[in-house]
Amino acid sequence: MTTALRVTVPVGTRPEVIKLAGVVAALRARGHEVRCVATGQHADPTMYAEVFAGLGLVPDAAWALEGDEGQRVGALLANAFTELATSRPDAVLVLGDTYTAPLVAMAARRYGIGVIHLEAGLRSFNDTSMEESNRKMVAALATLHLAPTQLAARFLRAEGVPAERIRVVGNPVIDAVRQTGVCRVPVEERRGVLVTAHRATNVDDPARLLELVELVEDLGRHHAPVLFPLHPRTRSRLVDSGLLDRLGAADGVRLVGPLPYADLLVRLAASRVVVTDSGGLQEEASWLGVPAVVMRSTTPRWEGVEQGSARLTGLDRLAVTTAVADLWSNNAQLRVAALECPYGDGRTAQRVATLLTDSVVRSLLTPREPLLGEVELPDPREEGR
Repeated sequence: MTTALRVTVPVGTRPEVIKLAGVVAALRARGHEVRCVATGQHADPTMYAEVFAGLGLVPDAAWALEGDEGQRVGALLANAFTELATSRPDAVLVLGDTYTAPLVAMAARRYGIGVIHLEAGLRSFNDTSMEESNRKMVAALATLHLAPTQLAARFLRAEGVPAERIRVVGNPVIDAVRQTGVCRVPVEERRGVLVTAHRATNVDDPARLLELVELVEDLGRHHAPVLFPLHPRTRSRLVDSGLLDRLGAADGVRLVGPLPYADLLVRLAASRVVVTDSGGLQEEASWLGVPAVVMRSTTPRWEGVEQGSARLTGLDRLAVTTAVADLWSNNAQLRVAALECPYGDGRTAQRVATLLTDSVVRSLLTPREPLLGEVELPDPREEGR
């Protein structure tokens, strides 16, 4: 019988809770001892506290982070060192690209603890993105890379990650969608546009925030009804700029607070198009067969762009409204609805739990010192080829 592993799973944001709840449950069902830690990365607990309750994931420990961004990052790292120095698990399992992932991974490596990176290999190739920096840091710290797609695995191999340390398992967000029971809505029954926006590049700059407001007004005039669940960050910026009342009064536009996860998926499935700067919504929309217009110039989810279920536009009124109009027709809707979701089949959690019973995979988890003479230096003759 395979010996159970002791695995620490840190979660710091709402998407992490949503994606990791099923993974934690699957690991525990296999007999592994899982310690779930809420790192407190989201300053606003309303963004993920209700998700813990809704998904039945009760954290074993919760950290309170105070101060500005730098102070919170420092406190998170300090807490990670304290946590892992005390608990000494066999591995930590981190997800994605938030501060939680590289900081906990750094503490784990300090104590010789294996690092499993789930959602490994995503790359936007945007050097201004903090998330991109976090992804690359985790790639340098991980001992096992669990990629969502073959493309993500190729990115990792191109960066020099040994192929034997990479496994393709899908993205656990598709498991979460399936778990809710939300299904696709027939094209003829879909209505309107779902809008989400929260990225600093889109809402922190006053000029871009005004562009966003004008864009949503355009969508309300031509593609109503428009539902816009406001992220706390976005609401705060709209209040500070004096634009909240203007947007709330726009014809065909309804502003609401953050929606429970299942409710958000219901709204997404019933929409003809989602306009978003979110990463996860691109994956969820693909599973539900809904076209996505992405208000970014790059994305770590290139698979949807390649197959035509997602369209990159940046935050540009004309580009977004043109893309929405193009994707509005029944022909476009049916074409996207017929595409296979490239991000997984909803069985990622089971794959992860099964992998960790494999003796070969388990042997990769613990960092080790190379044997004498084992390291081979690159051949200088290969440079420039």
